Order: sequence, then structure tokens, then C-alpha cells
Amino acid sequence: MKYGFFPGCSLESTAWDYDRSTRGVCESLGIELRDIPDWVCCGSTPAHASNGSLAVALPVLNLQKAGDAGFPEVLAACASCYARLRTANYKVRSDPAELERARRITGETYEGNVRVRHILDVLFNDLGVKEIRKRILSPLKGLRVASYYGCLLSRPREVVAFDDSEHPTCMDELVRATGADPVDWPYKTECCGASLSISKTSVVNRLGYRLLSTAHRAGAECIVVACSLCQLNLDFRQPEARKKQNPIPDLPVLYITQLLGLALGLEPKALGLDGLTMSAEPVSAKRAAAGATGGGSQ
Repeated sequence: MKYGFFPGCSLESTAWDYDRSTRGVCESLGIELRDIPDWVCCGSTPAHASNGSLAVALPVLNLQKAGDAGFPEVLAACASCYARLRTANYKVRSDPAELERARRITGETYEGNVRVRHILDVLFNDLGVKEIRKRILSPLKGLRVASYYGCLLSRPREVVAFDDSEHPTCMDELVRATGADPVDWPYKTECCGASLSISKTSVVNRLGYRLLSTAHRAGAECIVVACSLCQLNLDFRQPEARKKQNPIPDLPVLYITQLLGLALGLEPKALGLDGLTMSAEPVSAKRAAAGATGGGSQ
């Protein structure tokens, strides 16, 4: 399996650990990623909040670059990049005026023929849980995990969803493939505040604490995410979010690719676990404990 890879700005800066773990896991699973040549920022939140035409044109430019490089499918790990690329594709495919405007701005002749995929979609629907389970070397037996999808991977349903938009389960199944146990909790698709982390930090802290405390009450020992903004808000801002609140234990917040990487036998440093604010040692310890008791592949 080969895909054009759109890393986006966050994976080359604050979410470097997501980039590292995504590439490492894909290599381990035989998924070939080739970076789109000369990609540019997708526009993220600022573009569609201030200039609707630019918010379509920037993703279209990247999709044209992918097509020119011979990639019929583009994979994005960042949920925001995925949402912007999918939204632009949806608009130019459904509205000839949008397509013509994007062509005029970019100077390209994009036809809407490149498919946009998220890493979760590819792992679950293309590779499959059964195949992943065969390759698990260090199962995370006994680890209780809250899968947090956030809002960008599920809404609007007709544009971005590759799973049930109200009750997605693909990440839970990937967690189960590692030998860990996904917990049932009610906030798996609630918003974390996203980019309000900069302008309205108090709102993000309030939303974050609600998510963290609910996951803890559900029995989770860690949270897994597939969005760099979600990871930042729940991990980096966790100490601040818990101030003046009912105390809860530290909750490591890992990317799903980091959790998979551990179960596939990759080293914690190779997955960027040393970059987390909340230590992932409790998660790594589960792998060590399983190994000590003779845990093998599922």
C-alpha cells in the first residue's frame, strides 16, 4: 500500500512526535508514505475563518501536487489538515463555481480526482485489525484506554466521516488489537476547544478537565487521540486544567500511532514518547509487565 503523505505544519513543529510515530508505524506495517512534493499549509483554522476562497484554494493546490506526483490517494494524520483537504474536495466536487474559482486562484487544473484519507481510516479499513493483530509483538494487556476522536474526524458527517459520526469505534478496535481494553465513555466526540487554546485558554482548560475527569471516572489509565490539537490541549494544558478542580491522577495522552508503535515493539524514544508533558511510563510499564509474564502476539 502506497499513499501520498501530507504532513502539514503541525507535524513538522509541535506535533513532531505524531509525525515520527506515524512514519514508524506505517513502515512497520508495510504502508509506504511518500511526502507530497512542495506541499504548502492547508490553511487550517485561519483561512476558512477569514477567507473562504483561500480555504479551498490552498488544499486544492496540495491535491493537484499530489496528483501530479502520481498519488491517487493522500493520507493525512493531522485531523485539521484532513478536514480542510476533505472539505475543499467536497466543495469543488459539488460546486462547479468553487472548482473554477480554485483553478483561477491556483493556476492549476485540478479535477477533484484525488481521494483524501486519514491515518485511522487507512489502518482500520485498508490494512485491517486482523492484519495488525498478527504483527503485535508486545501486547498491552490490562491497559485501560479511552479513545478520543474529537470533532474534526466525525463532523460534518457527509464531508469527513469514515466511521459512525455519533459513536465511532474504529480507534477502539485498533486499541483492542494492541491487547489493551477500550473503555466506554460518553465524550469521545466532544470538542476539546481546538485552536481556542491560544485565544480563550480558560475555555479550553474547562473543556479539557471535563474530558480528563470523565475518562478517569470511566476507568481509563490513558487517552489516545488522532489529532494534534486534541493532544496538545489534553496533554500540555493538563496541569493547568486541573488547577482548582477535584484532583484526578495524571493521564498520559498518546497518539494512537504511539500506542500501536509500543505494541508493535518500537522503542518509546523512536515514537516520541519522551516529548509528552504527562509521562507515558505507566503505559510503557504495561508492555514490560506483559513481556515479563510471557505475553506474545494476539
